[in-house]
Amino acid sequence: MDGSPASQPFSGMAPIVVTSEVLDRNAVRSVDRAASLLLALGDWDGEVGVTELARSLGIHKSTASRLLATLQKRGLVEQDGESGRYRLGMALVRLGGRAEKTIDLQSVALPHVERLARSVGDTAMLCALEDDSVVAIAWSDAAGRGRGRTGRNLPLHATAPGKVLLADRPEREVIRLSRIGFAPYTPHTIIRVEMLLDEVARVRRRGFATAFGEYQPHVNGVAIPVVDHRGSILAALEVRATGDRIQPSRVPALVESIRDAAAAITAQIGGAVASA
Repeated sequence: MDGSPASQPFSGMAPIVVTSEVLDRNAVRSVDRAASLLLALGDWDGEVGVTELARSLGIHKSTASRLLATLQKRGLVEQDGESGRYRLGMALVRLGGRAEKTIDLQSVALPHVERLARSVGDTAMLCALEDDSVVAIAWSDAAGRGRGRTGRNLPLHATAPGKVLLADRPEREVIRLSRIGFAPYTPHTIIRVEMLLDEVARVRRRGFATAFGEYQPHVNGVAIPVVDHRGSILAALEVRATGDRIQPSRVPALVESIRDAAAAITAQIGGAVASA
């Protein structure tokens, strides 16, 4: 070196040191923005443009564009070739299917079932479809002492959870079951297919099912659906008790309590929670 100013290293400013902590913060922020973008895309009905997405998230349009381009490379979002608008990608469908298989519904639901039973002072059960019957996969007594699967199968046509589960099935399934035969457990059991189809249609309209002494003479029940990410009924959450505990006048209050618990389970498993 000749010692001239041009040959001397520049020393008028301290070097900028980028620490791993700074890099970590930036990476976390990028991941958070990408996750927020995917969730925002999921909230839109159909496709959406970059400008609308950026505005909804409070980020710059160029930032949204970069994130979308990265997500598109991984198949997490797709872009319409003509409109340039974006939608969720098929890779998320595959991931959602795998996540659904790993969900332990019993473990997720049991704390909510216990709380529901304590709050209403009666037995609460989460029931699922098994072949042509209903099985309780989680239940709790009025003291909030929860348990897992009961192993006891219940009829679809004579219980509140069964009617909820039938509400998500095509009409031909109810007709098929009628050909097998509806056992008349009590004088109140629905055994005519036309009446059961009407009852199931009523469950769809109201969003809940009741059974008053239809399976056991003095036991009444109220049930609400738990749904998956497609909005399909995955299970039915029921409160049941003897007839003097659950009268028709108590149904509206029970529906509200059960619906809150069912919504909490639905949200935890990534299901489609109905907007208020």
